[in-house]
Parts: sequence; C-alpha cells; structure tokens
Amino acid sequence: MKKIIKTSMAPAPIGPYNQAVLTGNMLYTSGQIAINPETNELETGNLEEETKLVMENLKAILTEAGMTFENVIKTSIFISDMNNFSRINEVYGKYFDPETALTRETVEVANLPKFVNVEISAIAVK
Repeated sequence: MKKIIKTSMAPAPIGPYNQAVLTGNMLYTSGQIAINPETNELETGNLEEETKLVMENLKAILTEAGMTFENVIKTSIFISDMNNFSRINEVYGKYFDPETALTRETVEVANLPKFVNVEISAIAVK
C-alpha cells in the first residue's frame, strides 16, 4: 500500500504527480527544483542558492515522512551544465556525512522543468 506525502513546506507539484510516495519503509521523492514554497516563485539567480533551495525542499519532504537525510540511500541529480558540477556538489555535500554517504548519479540534461539549473530526487528508507 502506498501513502502520499504532502507538505506545504515544499513546493506543490506542477503536474500530475505528488511530492513523494511512501510504500512500506521506502520513500520515493519527486524531483525538486528551486521553487520557493512560500511564494511559489522560482529562485534561480544564484546557483548555490538555487541548489540550497532544492535541498531544503527535499528536507521538508523527508521531514514530513518522518525522515532525515540520514535515511536517504540514493539521489539522482540532473543538471543543465556539467561545468556547474563542483558548485552544485559543494552545496549538496553539506547535507550528508561523507562517512555514511549514499549512492547517486549526476547527469547533464538538455533542459529541466522551467529551465532550472538543477533538479534532485531521492530514495530513502526507514
């Protein structure tokens, strides 16, 4: 059985999907972009701030599901320009302990929703 996870602390979906689905002890989040949940506006002016907002949106969803970044076992990172990898990675890395870090992939794509620079999704387990 699946449980839909919704929180006003992360942006509402912009299509026919949910922020996350919990099934058993596994949480699957939708990709998060830099939409400020308070204003529903994109915040893409600064790449580091954009990445931080993406991570904070993921954090809000994890919190709603009763989890933290310690529960995350895998992320998928989609970026519009691989030249931005190190800048994104620096912000992203602040959310995880290097000793217990998860698995992930980072992929450069032609375009992302609303033409953002970064989108990140996560899989977590209780």
